[in-house]
Amino acid sequence: MGLDFVSEVAARPPLVLGVDPRPAWHPGPEPLEHLERYALELMETLADGLAAVKFQYAFFEALGGAGWALLERLVAAARVLGLPVIHDAKRGDIGSTAEAYARATLARWPGSALTVNPYLGGDALEPFFEAAAASGGAVFVLVKTSNPGSADFQDLDAGGRPLYLRVAERVAAWAEAWPAEAEPWSRVGAVVGGTHPEALELLRAALPRSLFLVPGLGAQGAEPRPGAGLLWSASRSLFYPGGRPDLAAARRQAEAYRRALAG
Repeated sequence: MGLDFVSEVAARPPLVLGVDPRPAWHPGPEPLEHLERYALELMETLADGLAAVKFQYAFFEALGGAGWALLERLVAAARVLGLPVIHDAKRGDIGSTAEAYARATLARWPGSALTVNPYLGGDALEPFFEAAAASGGAVFVLVKTSNPGSADFQDLDAGGRPLYLRVAERVAAWAEAWPAEAEPWSRVGAVVGGTHPEALELLRAALPRSLFLVPGLGAQGAEPRPGAGLLWSASRSLFYPGGRPDLAAARRQAEAYRRALAG
């Protein structure tokens, strides 16, 4: 099968570099060129201390064709550096559309992972699970997101329990059905915001076989804490420490996060 996302990240430090490119923050007449050079240098600098690189698709899509081309080059560069890749696209649709999304990400980039939205139900996620199993990849299902407004729906009462715990029950069943080679982990993980530490603790117990992608580290105020299967993601605070591209500051911030996550 070649590259295997779960086996790779399970053996690496638990820090994820989030890449949310903002060309306006890059100086000079060719901001995209400067952005690309900076991203390449940063990935190379931090590679040994990362679990993965997470590319937030919205920021690339906003740049049109040039953004898509930049995304492809950076994903390819991450793989050359030996870094696992997470496509943060939050896909979720029915039938042939879900299959097309799966081909565009998991099948196109073997050994990578994709974030997905469970709102349409299990049949809409099945193509992603199948593609992950066939390509050595993984799927991270949104369960409890890091934004304050997540409570609007995710915390609604669902038979005496918050809805996010009901979603977790289904994710646990999917995790059992799609095991990975790296025991005890599954190819079906969960997105659980680090900004909700109580929910993080509940969900870690409810989803023993799922790796967690834990956003919110840094700019959103989440405090890093060590734990089995927790992949902590930092975007603005690590890619743009201090609100600007700064390799030296990013190295210092990554080291601080690694110390905190090592306990």
